[in-house]
Amino acid sequence: MAKPFTTTARTVGDHIREWRQHRRLSQLAFALDVEISQKHLSFIESGRSVPSRTMILRLAERLDVPLRERNLMLLSAGYAPVYPERRLDDPALAPARRAIDLVLEGHAPFPALALDRHWTIVAANAAVPPLMALVADEALKEPPVNVLRLSLHPAGLAPHILNLAEWRAHLLDRLRHQIEVTADPALMTLMEELKAFPAPEGGADGSDFGGVLVPLRLATPGGPLSFFSTTTVFGTPVDITLAELAIEAFFPADEATAAALSAAPRVPAPRS
Repeated sequence: MAKPFTTTARTVGDHIREWRQHRRLSQLAFALDVEISQKHLSFIESGRSVPSRTMILRLAERLDVPLRERNLMLLSAGYAPVYPERRLDDPALAPARRAIDLVLEGHAPFPALALDRHWTIVAANAAVPPLMALVADEALKEPPVNVLRLSLHPAGLAPHILNLAEWRAHLLDRLRHQIEVTADPALMTLMEELKAFPAPEGGADGSDFGGVLVPLRLATPGGPLSFFSTTTVFGTPVDITLAELAIEAFFPADEATAAALSAAPRVPAPRS
């Protein structure tokens, strides 16, 4: 598990060193990768040399630093941030929001939802509320809804997930990987919360499509439903909001699920 970065005031050199170490790169290996001398990199990390804005962005790009943290690196060196963070309803993001709505609505009658970096639901299509209706705890359904908490909480969807052990393991593995990439302390806190929920006994139940996919199998009043999911992100975004947004689309994993959802009454999608 990744460790949280220091919370005290950091220089740009601190940021670069911590991200380099987080990516498990030696100083020499990283210096060779970005085509500067190890001595120059050492001076930057120790604070003996203040890099230019161009150099900071170059180092951050090679380290695959999230856009939000790239802004922090720039600020720590005395430069203005370069990546905006707009609300999704900002007019500048209108084309992107239309694209999100088209993807969500076009995926009906199957569930699809847009999530931010902390797995909070930003938007969803009309197939999502019937599944959320299975959740007993109304507080879990009050916005902002965290889809991981909603899924694994004992008063959430967990009692209705037929393969809870393998689905829980799948979600925690995805979250663990995200933490490794982002070093986000909020995600680390979420991980600890989710791990504290009661863990079911057993592992995979043999319905994982030959080891290729992990399904979500739900018990519903209309019978069992089985899904597999895909994740879509924006390509090369330069806005923090879009960079941190993902669309999770669920597809029927069997003919019975496809038929059940196709026959369900169509209702308007909820608006965020």
